[in-house]
Amino acid sequence: MRIKAYCLMLVFAPFLLCSHLVSAQSHGVYSGFLKRSGQKIVDGNGKDVLLRGMGLGGWMLQEGYMMHSAGFAATQYKLKHKIAELVGEKSMQEFYDAWLNNHCTHSDIDSLAKWGFNSVRLPFHYNLFTLPIEQEPDSLKNTWLPKGFQMVDSLLKWCKNNKMYLILDLHAAPGGQGNDLAISDRDNTKPSLWDSPANRSKTVALWVKLAERYANEPWIGGYDLLNEANWKMENNEPLRQLYLDLTASIRKVDQNHILFIEGNWFANDFKNLTPAWDDNMAYSFHKYWNSNETGAFQWVLDLREKNNVPVWLGESGENANQWFADCIEQMEKHNIGWSWWPLKKIGSVVDPATIKLTSGYQSLLDYWTGKTSAKPSPEVVKPILMDLAEKTKIENCKINYDLIDAMFRQVGTNETKAYTSLHIPGRIFAMDFDMGKNGYAYHDADYQNISTKPNSAWNKGHIERNDGVDLQADADSAAYSKGIHVFEIEAGEWMKYTVNVAKSGTYSISLRVANGSVKPGQLHFEVGGKPVSARIDIAPTGSSTTWKNVLLRNVKLKAGRQSLILKVDQGGFNLGSFTFTKY
Repeated sequence: MRIKAYCLMLVFAPFLLCSHLVSAQSHGVYSGFLKRSGQKIVDGNGKDVLLRGMGLGGWMLQEGYMMHSAGFAATQYKLKHKIAELVGEKSMQEFYDAWLNNHCTHSDIDSLAKWGFNSVRLPFHYNLFTLPIEQEPDSLKNTWLPKGFQMVDSLLKWCKNNKMYLILDLHAAPGGQGNDLAISDRDNTKPSLWDSPANRSKTVALWVKLAERYANEPWIGGYDLLNEANWKMENNEPLRQLYLDLTASIRKVDQNHILFIEGNWFANDFKNLTPAWDDNMAYSFHKYWNSNETGAFQWVLDLREKNNVPVWLGESGENANQWFADCIEQMEKHNIGWSWWPLKKIGSVVDPATIKLTSGYQSLLDYWTGKTSAKPSPEVVKPILMDLAEKTKIENCKINYDLIDAMFRQVGTNETKAYTSLHIPGRIFAMDFDMGKNGYAYHDADYQNISTKPNSAWNKGHIERNDGVDLQADADSAAYSKGIHVFEIEAGEWMKYTVNVAKSGTYSISLRVANGSVKPGQLHFEVGGKPVSARIDIAPTGSSTTWKNVLLRNVKLKAGRQSLILKVDQGGFNLGSFTFTKY
């Protein structure tokens, strides 16, 4: 997936994993190759396996939006050129070597297993395994490069150690498979996959080489033969023929592994790709930015039923926590495995891990986009890039536990969970509302992105959390702020906080607010659906960055753990924190 307009979108709705389904981790011992059994994916013992996966986008292939370079270098090869112009080819390659070494390590796979994932989808670039056709010394032969194979070997070892399946995904095919250039790092001045028999021949040869190497590896979950073709072609005939050629060639060396078949137009157009032509194949579709109602993906269920072949949601994500929970719930209700996208990106909260957008890297982006004109020296640029590569290590990333909670605990339940431990008396930061769905942990007017409705940024500040509550950075005093406040507050919105009240009694609340409008805002507090405070006006403070304390008195609270709800009666203000003091 990438940030782009999808030509054919799907949808899905909710429910939890049925009791007869098993995860890869629950086996404990070798249980054989994954395989197709009618409409199901099963293990060697014939037990259903529901794949809960994560795609490692950005590791073996950088897409511009992941690097914040889409406006000037959407493809990886163009970003490499931009970097080489500043530091030279040698230092550019040193950065990419560090990136490949750090972006995914054993610790990443350990973390995924700990969080609940049982599989990994590896999007790989062909150029880590073989040369482009334009660089081959002998046009009739393929030069094989050790780097890519060694990386897959290491990843497979880490997955084995965690009893997780590894699914190989050809994300960037020789020549590139579509007109969305960033997806496959395609140089459109050269022959595409579809324009060049040599590129197609190299694609087949690469898959044969991989299949020979991993034919007897049971923790390889399958081969995702071609990611997101997006190419105008008559009746999908060139795509079908490539799949048939790949299948025939792979089956000469590997009869063990599932072949995952994606449709054209970002995986969702299966015209002329049915019925199934192999006994051990599954159809893979992708889903972004659409409704999670059953009717929106009924065509997927029909595809499975009509062809008696499993279906797999091979890629999804890039949305809000609520959307994630609803989509996964619906997939699991219908016994459809899934793989999210991606594990980590720079400066993003829509993934399990966030790579820090450093001030140094931002300075390079500013130069490349023309915001600054002075060309930085190699001596300045190289340490910035090497530091960015270091920041990609999972131990240096911010882990977005609210998102992980949405993908697992929130699936099939409306129950909420404390985001952090909150105590009264004491200060509560507005951003620390409970984890859970819209309408249960909070209520916000915009809480997900569905393409059939006006696009919503849900969290308009794009920081810290991936729920509908809008969060923004601030420079308020550290005594009152974590550097983040709630903004874009509208009437009728609310947030719930699981709190521990030490003693029953009467409290005052000091609200840290900023109001840049000309009208006062207003809020009150509730417990158990009943007000425990009067409504208080939030008068204009002069600007949205001018912070003041407003005192709310005579708040009655009982001792113990309870859910405190802050309700907004009139919006227009920003809220940083609120401090409880007992009379």
